[in-house]
Amino acid sequence: MKNKFTELVDIVKRLRKECPWDKEQTNDSIKAATVEEAYEVVEAIENKDFDELKKELGDLLLHVVFHSEIAEGDGKFTLEEVIDQLKEKLIRRHPHIFGDVVVKDADEVKRNWEQIKMTEGRTSLLEGVPENLPALHRAHRLQEKASKVGFDWEKKEDVWAKVIEEIKEMHESEKENNLARLEEEVGDVFFALVNYARYLKVNPESALRMTNKKFIKRFGYLEQKIIESGKTLAESSLQEMDKYWVECKRSEL
Repeated sequence: MKNKFTELVDIVKRLRKECPWDKEQTNDSIKAATVEEAYEVVEAIENKDFDELKKELGDLLLHVVFHSEIAEGDGKFTLEEVIDQLKEKLIRRHPHIFGDVVVKDADEVKRNWEQIKMTEGRTSLLEGVPENLPALHRAHRLQEKASKVGFDWEKKEDVWAKVIEEIKEMHESEKENNLARLEEEVGDVFFALVNYARYLKVNPESALRMTNKKFIKRFGYLEQKIIESGKTLAESSLQEMDKYWVECKRSEL
């Protein structure tokens, strides 16, 4: 394993020196591609496509090595320092494995993890939630972190009541003809729904991705059926499109 990893690093180093494209890249220029690779890993996991997952994990690993090689060339840090820092963090944040701390379950491990983070120089419990996360996922992580210190609803029913309350406020704000106010209220509805999903132990980002895929599948079905009928979507009525939508939906049962 060590030899294989060293071989990978050597390949990246050579590309960085000899390939015209690789030589021009910066941490900033490839950051979007890094995010894309991470999403492709998630997609392979959700599709349970392990051949694809193997490939995508390799692509993500390449980005870790490449970013580190770029940083080393700029005199910022080395790949060895990245690995050393990771090792130290894993040991420090798992005192129940590498120390004498006793925990009773996974929830206690998570609470300890957040407490240890606060001793590492962070000024807020929420500081470690990246701003660039998709908003739905970020809301979920913010709520999760706050719940670790007891800032949470006591009963699921109260969370649902909050969802209903926010929906009513959103409807009321429609009458004000104030787009900024309406946008705020729509955001509150999403935030409340994310919170309720958390109580149901459903990841809202994953749930919405599944719904998006379902929508694409059903819309693709109705598109194909309309094409087969000799029409275009513009020539079709809502009733025709809805007929094929329901037909596809029933076929999934």
